[in-house]
Amino acid sequence: MVQRPPRKTSGKARLSADDWADAALLAMSEGGLAAVAVEPLAIRLGTTKGSFYWHFANRDALIEAALERWAETQTEVLITELETEPDPERRLRLLFAEAIGSTADDPLEVTLLATADDPRVAAVLGRVTERRVAYVARLFTEAGFPEPEARRRGLLAYSVYLGHAQLAHAVPATLPEGDGLTGYLDRALDLLLMR
Repeated sequence: MVQRPPRKTSGKARLSADDWADAALLAMSEGGLAAVAVEPLAIRLGTTKGSFYWHFANRDALIEAALERWAETQTEVLITELETEPDPERRLRLLFAEAIGSTADDPLEVTLLATADDPRVAAVLGRVTERRVAYVARLFTEAGFPEPEARRRGLLAYSVYLGHAQLAHAVPATLPEGDGLTGYLDRALDLLLMR
């Protein structure tokens, strides 16, 4: 998860809506949606509830902003960074390595999946999942697969990612580490790219 320090102006921290959203995401990763409470977040940020109300009408608005921030930082930013690599197969490998690595360190995605019955979370998860699967499918298309097959492989690759994320948090001992993880990811992508 992307975390930035609060902006400083003349010795005092001036918090932005993104600072509050980042703090809410951190709270969600630690305790789910129930952990998003204004007063504890204000204490964590070293400010007052007044700062919160400067940016948000209520807690729901903060949760929605935090979910949108998650979608942007954990999907759109990564896709933009990957687009600098011209080779679609290399982009797939970079994407897989980055996504698997970041989810192992940050439980937020698994936490969000566990709260998918909340309509706010469900809406963002649905949009993010479709965006991610479509992007991976596009990479398979660019790698030479026909569109229906590229879509199937994109969905399968995303399913592998989600399964890995769940195992990393529920039963981490089942997964390889270090060079073993690198080999595992390479083999998974070799299978997905097999013609």
